[in-house]
Amino acid sequence: VQLQASGGGLVQAGGSLRLSCVTSGRTQVVGWFRQVPGKEREFVASVTMSAGSTAYADSVKGRFTISRNFANNTIFLQMNSLKPEDTAVYCCAARRLFRPMGTPSRKEYYDYWGQGTKVTVSS
Repeated sequence: VQLQASGGGLVQAGGSLRLSCVTSGRTQVVGWFRQVPGKEREFVASVTMSAGSTAYADSVKGRFTISRNFANNTIFLQMNSLKPEDTAVYCCAARRLFRPMGTPSRKEYYDYWGQGTKVTVSS
């Protein structure tokens, strides 16, 4: 399965961006992670593709919304009220079908990773 992320860019603090991730096949769970140089990759949000159940990092709750279009294998991350500390490279990851449920916030949970899309929030 291949993943293609897009939608990053430059935005002022308080603004919004919507990221998209398209997978080439069916997956169980898709997550968004972000990373800045010198820091660990950080979980942002995840969604189960069949049921649409979601999970969020505390740092983005109430500001970011993850959703999916099951028919088109597309996952969206709507990011509102952006802050400079949201600046990072965002990438999506997917877990294969038929694997036991685990902890979607752990990067080890995922089997496939896409390339990143850069988000820069200016103050």
